[in-house]
Amino acid sequence: QVQLVESGGGLVQAGGSLRLSCAASGRTFSSYVMGWFRQTPGKEREFVAAISWNGGRRYYGNSVKGRFTISRDNAKNTVYLRMNSLKPEDTAVYYCAADRNPRDPSGDEYDYWGQGTQVTVSS
Repeated sequence: QVQLVESGGGLVQAGGSLRLSCAASGRTFSSYVMGWFRQTPGKEREFVAAISWNGGRRYYGNSVKGRFTISRDNAKNTVYLRMNSLKPEDTAVYYCAADRNPRDPSGDEYDYWGQGTQVTVSS
């Protein structure tokens, strides 16, 4: 069982930056692929980024490529999402997810999910 707790969300002006964190419980964090997804009311959950167990592979959604960076610190059981050049359309609840071996890192078939953290970008 893995519990995930996101933090770092908030209100920021367009063009600004935020860093989200996701702290995971358990001693096997380093064996999990970690992902970030986001969702706005009335829309499907959207893939943002994912990172392999050792950070060697990273995946990004098209809408965030070049602006967002995913990273992880296995010693701290934490995955991060650095978000730069934020746009109003980045406004959403951001969720952290974990899975030992997802069929598709950009799909939403992850075993464990956090409760989410709100990011609001004002224009």
